[in-house]
Amino acid sequence: MAQLFIPTTYFTLAEQSVGEGLFKEKGSKFLSFAYHVKTEEDVKSHLAQLKKKYFDATHHCYAYQLGVELVYQRANDDGEPNGTAGLPILNQIKSKKLTYVLVVVVRYYGGTKLGASGLVSAYKTATQLALDNATVVEKMLTKTVQIEFDYLAMNEVMKVIKDEELKILAQTFDNQCSMTLEIPKKIWEQCQEKLSTCAVLIEA
Repeated sequence: MAQLFIPTTYFTLAEQSVGEGLFKEKGSKFLSFAYHVKTEEDVKSHLAQLKKKYFDATHHCYAYQLGVELVYQRANDDGEPNGTAGLPILNQIKSKKLTYVLVVVVRYYGGTKLGASGLVSAYKTATQLALDNATVVEKMLTKTVQIEFDYLAMNEVMKVIKDEELKILAQTFDNQCSMTLEIPKKIWEQCQEKLSTCAVLIEA
């Protein structure tokens, strides 16, 4: 039986990084923009800003992908022939193994039709340019865990936290103490084993 692969890291764009590209073909101009997005509200916000700035453009085509273990994706042709704009954009996001990413390609029609294959190539190239000009970062997937332990076990607990460089999100100290920790999935099993010797683990 094949073992299920569970990702521990993912690739996305740096939050302050905006990739931009410009591609011209037979008079048409394609402006491309790549953003880090966390939610569909972020997507709507970037789209609204671009539509306001480039209000006179012929098309505002886009695609985005959210999530890691459960992935949500969407592509929009915005009036271009079905499958010639949004899908090529999405395929470039997927080919670079990126998530939490939105790419918008703004087109100004130049008077000469490009045909289906020409459009696919243009939107693909414009997307590549935007993504190539953005900063890609690798991020760790984490688990949030609450631990409870006796005050006398404090030194043991803190040693694990220090050795594994864990992030403390919340803490309360009394005779019976509790902490909420953020643990990278990459080291979850070894942290679970170490912490279980001196604390009770409650997964959030």
